[in-house]
Amino acid sequence: MPNDIEPRLLRAFVAVADELHFTRAAARLYVAQQALSRDIRRLERGLGAELFVRTTRSVSLTGEGARLLPYVRHVLAAHDELAAACAGAERPLLVDVGARVSTGASVVAEVRRVAPDLELVCRYHSGLTGAAADLLSGRLDVSFGRVAGLAPKLRAQLAWMPVRLEPMAVLLRDDHPLASRTAVPLNALRGETLYAAAGNAATAEWTDLAELLFEGRGITVAEPFPEIEGKDEFVRVVRKRGWSVLASVEFIDVPGMVLRPLTDPVPLSPVAMVWRRGLRHAGLDALRDAARKLAAAGGWLEPPEGGAWLPPGDTAAMGLAALSG
Repeated sequence: MPNDIEPRLLRAFVAVADELHFTRAAARLYVAQQALSRDIRRLERGLGAELFVRTTRSVSLTGEGARLLPYVRHVLAAHDELAAACAGAERPLLVDVGARVSTGASVVAEVRRVAPDLELVCRYHSGLTGAAADLLSGRLDVSFGRVAGLAPKLRAQLAWMPVRLEPMAVLLRDDHPLASRTAVPLNALRGETLYAAAGNAATAEWTDLAELLFEGRGITVAEPFPEIEGKDEFVRVVRKRGWSVLASVEFIDVPGMVLRPLTDPVPLSPVAMVWRRGLRHAGLDALRDAARKLAAAGGWLEPPEGGAWLPPGDTAAMGLAALSG
């Protein structure tokens, strides 16, 4: 076995092993499928062993592939730790906070307040599903979102800590019959259609949460629509189409619309801070400290009184006791 196998080839092997599908693995790595296939063949030649059984309909690990997979994961984790150690705190930490008004943005702001010498570079690409591939590839260090919405194989390669249970809300036109209320009971939305980012693959975990919430309540998720980027475009599209929007209490101001919390029970959006396993960085330590501090001070992980709703899978992922509602 050669001693100089490129980490890129090992990452290709892990991606295909996780997805068992070359097209999906290539999309996850942001490479062409032909390039991924070449990398796998090159790795197999270097190892002197076939790693996958390929047919026109399926891909599966060979016995040797299954045997080597945990060792390859270990090597990649060590490689990431070495890269982080060599870079040290001098390397900026790239953090996806989703939106400028968000729990993630609040955590970053706290770090910048208490540790201004640390360089945290923010991006604003909503959706943990979309961020996951960048986390695994090293193109992103930290993101925020709903980990229970990720595939188990993805979660196995990530680390996370619960940060907040955000009460969910509805964004309504200011002339909507429910807009005059200070809060909107879920049963008052029966018969309504709400936009919940259906059609945006990067935020699939949010659409899934909406579908779980709406099930059995007579509420419909708006039909799929192309991804909307940027506040201005979001405001334009929402106002033009006359949508009501499923949101959280942490949300941007939209002219001509009002944000109202949902109640009876209070639906919760679970927000975790997520990073690649093996990542070492002073900025990550500072983010974790800030998240713990803000969560404790604000009661971010305490369910509201009077009944709350959170799917069992999210309850488990956030390490919480079962919630009623």
